[in-house]
Amino acid sequence: MNILVSACLLGMNCRYDGGNNWNDGLELLKKEHHLVPVCPEVFGGLPTPREPAEIRQGKVYDRQGQEVTVYFVKGAQETLKLARFFGCRAAILKERSPSCGSEVVYDGSFSGKKVRGDGITAALLKNHGIRVTGESGIGSLADVLREEEEC
Repeated sequence: MNILVSACLLGMNCRYDGGNNWNDGLELLKKEHHLVPVCPEVFGGLPTPREPAEIRQGKVYDRQGQEVTVYFVKGAQETLKLARFFGCRAAILKERSPSCGSEVVYDGSFSGKKVRGDGITAALLKNHGIRVTGESGIGSLADVLREEEEC
């Protein structure tokens, strides 16, 4: 199965600060699945490094107060195109990100406070029937996918 994966989790230096979020758990998953790296923020036209951004009242703002929603929406749309092209039914995305966060994101105050909600890309993928999980759910997702393939 083809699975979308946040590129930063695969060690690509595309985080807002120019770093990455390498995740060892993906090593096992890649033995059974094809991992398709995505970075919606880069796909949307934002540079690396860039100002950190958070969602507030349905829009995305960077730490300087500039609204950057348009970049996040474009990146989400480009990511959905790739998901469709590769037939991805699942995605492993960076938790708490304004693009990729699933179930929990930062509240827009840049204080570290978290609220329930999805990032722009995670929400779009979910709305199109793609199962989205964060990196802490890699093991659970692997189990579910294994069970589905056995059926």
